[in-house]
Amino acid sequence: MAAGEQPARTLTEHFGDQPFSNHPERWNSLWQDEWTPWDRSGPSMALSDLLEQHTELFDLPGATTRKTALVPGCGRGHDVLLLAAFGFDAYGMDVSTLAIERARKNADAVEGDPVYTQRGARAGTVHWITGDFFKGDWGREIGINAGRFDLIFDYTFYCALPPPAKPAWAQRMVELLAPGGKLVCLEFPAKKPSSEPGPPWAAPPYSYVAYLGRPGQEPVRDEHGGVVESEVQEPRQTDGGLKRVLHTTPQRTHAAGTSDGEIVDRISVWEHI
Repeated sequence: MAAGEQPARTLTEHFGDQPFSNHPERWNSLWQDEWTPWDRSGPSMALSDLLEQHTELFDLPGATTRKTALVPGCGRGHDVLLLAAFGFDAYGMDVSTLAIERARKNADAVEGDPVYTQRGARAGTVHWITGDFFKGDWGREIGINAGRFDLIFDYTFYCALPPPAKPAWAQRMVELLAPGGKLVCLEFPAKKPSSEPGPPWAAPPYSYVAYLGRPGQEPVRDEHGGVVESEVQEPRQTDGGLKRVLHTTPQRTHAAGTSDGEIVDRISVWEHI
């Protein structure tokens, strides 16, 4: 297939009959084909607005402080560069070696773009990691162990995971988030029914509550693997999860998160209970 040419199949067909252990190779093959329909061609303005408008939730880096941020499944790294502009030492991680190559090239290509203008007293550093989010070796290699990220941003990573992988996703988020840190989730696709397979898999707001509130545990799921909303319970301190401290509709988001001109994405902020 020629570079950039769209394959005749969908993402669902590309991953449909593959075990989760094969997904890394399948993502890498899409980068090789240069068919990346999930790429938004720029950073999340929902994240930018959140950091600017809800400073009470974020102890943003200052001239003498350094804080770390992680974007798992970073792709071309748009949001990694945005977080660095806000002063975070930002780490973009992807399981695809080709994705990280594209991220490095993208960082060079957008240098000087005003969307990445430095905010505040300092600009953060940018780091690229090829690694498996669910394993700890990449953290040890860069000298940042579990519980060391002050901000984690998840946009198209959660929805890229099939339902059986989501309990481990939640457990890993809890492990990687520093005390006092914040996990930010741009919830997409928030309105997709669980009966429609992924990726992207359905990501209704209540599913984040179910998984992050009780990390590592299986919620009650329907016949399609989606979380049953009526069975979702609020997190308890004894479950060792995260609690939601903000849930709102962003003022701006990517076109993929709109329907008939209405924003259907939601953005949430989480912290340790």
